[in-house]
Amino acid sequence: MYIVLMAGGVGTRFWPLSRRSRPKQLLSIVGSKSMLRLTFERIRPLTDPEKILVITNIELKKAIEEELPEIPPDNIIGEPQGRNTAPCIGLSAAVVKTRAGEDEVMVVLPADHLISDSGNFRATIKVGADFASKNDTLITIGIKPSYPETGYGYIQISDLRHKQNKKSIYKVRAFAEKPNTETAERFLKSGDFFWNSGIFIWRTGKILEEMDEHLPELSSDLEKIAKAIGKKSFKKVVEEVYSHTRSISIDYGVMEAANDVSVIAADFNWNDLGSWEAVYNISPKDNRGNVIHSSKNILINAQNNYFYAKNKMIAAVDVEDLVVVEMDDAILICRKEKSQNVKSVVDYLVRKGMEKYL
Repeated sequence: MYIVLMAGGVGTRFWPLSRRSRPKQLLSIVGSKSMLRLTFERIRPLTDPEKILVITNIELKKAIEEELPEIPPDNIIGEPQGRNTAPCIGLSAAVVKTRAGEDEVMVVLPADHLISDSGNFRATIKVGADFASKNDTLITIGIKPSYPETGYGYIQISDLRHKQNKKSIYKVRAFAEKPNTETAERFLKSGDFFWNSGIFIWRTGKILEEMDEHLPELSSDLEKIAKAIGKKSFKKVVEEVYSHTRSISIDYGVMEAANDVSVIAADFNWNDLGSWEAVYNISPKDNRGNVIHSSKNILINAQNNYFYAKNKMIAAVDVEDLVVVEMDDAILICRKEKSQNVKSVVDYLVRKGMEKYL
């Protein structure tokens, strides 16, 4: 079994802490270890480091090699530019097929999710890998929702296909985009919708077959890459392919179009930490509901806030439901429930050419 960690994101929703040179997956957002390190340690018991690939931005390759010295440098592959998840997964599948053949099972997962129940997580992966090795299907992991979250995509299940070690695998009826609150509440009440975790399991040959059918241009490009694997021309060929290949997600490009898709109904504690509010929700709080990362602070009638200060004292008076993040060169202030919109600040900085803040 090969495991692929997708670690190419730039973490725009965690600006100003997250920067191009040190994005979300390399930050110690929870505890003392980076999100990438936590993910590696979680999946390490499932396979050898020689069978773990990391797909990342070429500019982060060295930093990730330093963060994960156990993984062979050739297994850390840099994309010349981000093209969403379908090209990323296609690139990794081409490498796995060349090394291990089309029957090798692949597990693909983001490198920056928080999963506290590691044993349950690994048990779920093992059941999925066993089912994928014996069945010609694409598998994703669905998380049983505990509240009507509007920041996640959803998966609707239909018929039960398999049950093993108390893990149920269903046929997927439909994928749903991030819903509004009313729709999310309806999904929760129905009982047949799960959060889309973005974790996938399949035979390498199966995902490449589906790409050939639904993303033929990408499939053609992957054939060029496959011929260069292990050769000096590999980097140059990848650069040429990525200069024109379409940016598209694996969900939209393949999963929603494929005929045979399965979902494992998982119940481990999962969070994709997609915003400062998500970090606030899982963090220890004082008796007024404040999360404080600051060596010095004065809080007067302040409640339900998230405060992060790198060097300065924080003084807050008569405020609530705020996110305040202080760095040497920038300060973020926003309403907690609107913290996903921090990405718009990064978009503005890009448009205005304010590179020093990125």
